[in-house]
Amino acid sequence: MKATLRIRLSSHDAHYGGGLVDGARMLGLFGDVATELLVRLDGDEGLFRAYDEVEFLAPVHAGDFIEITGEFTAIGRTSRRMRFEARKVATPRADISDSAAEVLAEPIVVCRASGTCVTPADKQRLPTLPPLVITAAICGAEVFRDATPYIPYTPEELAAEAVRCFDAGARVVHLHMREPDGRPSQRADLFDETSRRIRAERPELILQYSTGGAVGMGVPERADALKLGPDMCSLTMGSVNFGEDVFLNTEPLIRDIAARARAFGVVPELEIFDAGHVDTALRLARRGIINLPAHFDFVLGVPGGMSGSNDRLEFLVGLLPEGSSWSVAGVGRFELPLARLAVGMGGHVRVGLEDNLFVDKGVLAKGSYELVERVVAMATAFGRPIATPAQARQGLRLKP
Repeated sequence: MKATLRIRLSSHDAHYGGGLVDGARMLGLFGDVATELLVRLDGDEGLFRAYDEVEFLAPVHAGDFIEITGEFTAIGRTSRRMRFEARKVATPRADISDSAAEVLAEPIVVCRASGTCVTPADKQRLPTLPPLVITAAICGAEVFRDATPYIPYTPEELAAEAVRCFDAGARVVHLHMREPDGRPSQRADLFDETSRRIRAERPELILQYSTGGAVGMGVPERADALKLGPDMCSLTMGSVNFGEDVFLNTEPLIRDIAARARAFGVVPELEIFDAGHVDTALRLARRGIINLPAHFDFVLGVPGGMSGSNDRLEFLVGLLPEGSSWSVAGVGRFELPLARLAVGMGGHVRVGLEDNLFVDKGVLAKGSYELVERVVAMATAFGRPIATPAQARQGLRLKP
């Protein structure tokens, strides 16, 4: 959760020669943003307990426009840790005229801080966030062993990785298949063998089959494995440029896969790569082709699709119909930052080697389970519980 305040500092804010503004003014603005965050989270203004770090990085003068942002970094039973940043975004130009001003090409960070607020337990009156459901996307169709040696190919490898992810905290595994040489495959016999191995070890794990397959596959190939009756399947709501290729999902194709999913009792997760895909989902729901409320997965950061910035995710969440749940799958460098944002917003998270190979900058994840562990640590810091298998099924509207 993030709050933003933008304000123009006047001559009344200046206390030093040359119109220089006291640094304490930034701290006061940080307090205003903290109050908004507390009201949105708890329904109470709370109390600012202490700053643990403050950095004044650039001067602020009367007439400057300052943008203040604040966000939670950890949430305890009553404590709420936050970080703040103040940026100068516009400034007066007295050298041109007494009323001239300009927006800066690049904002200037003038102050950063972190601190802790407290909302007493008896004053917290808004509902807590739901238990977090983590999906592990363990192989995809685009990643090969020349990029990472840890990508699983065989049913045995896929099942072993799914078990590790479940033990780390994932409750859903998003499955693609591979031939022994790593080529993408949607063969039903491979899905069947992998699913049997997983269910023999962790029967509680929710199995979600991809119906996206790989670029260039047709509906019969992409959707054949639905006859095996997995818990869920992905269902992409529109075509999108996919790097230098096109991931084709015409409306007749979407209707065909949706009909197959319904015939076999499979619950679709609606994959969204761009804002228009939400509109398509709502239109198909009005026609009775898909059911609402539904679970949406925002896949952000694919070259050709919607980028993985925070404001894009917040915008998409605002488009969803009441009662729907959502998760975010950030691609590449967007994966973990968007996961952190989703944890604080009350959404759910998809991570895994399908979308991102690195657990830290330049450090390969040794498996999708390491990325799941990272999200569990984020949730723990926010005080948000990880869903039990039963809670995950209930939250995703699946049969017990």
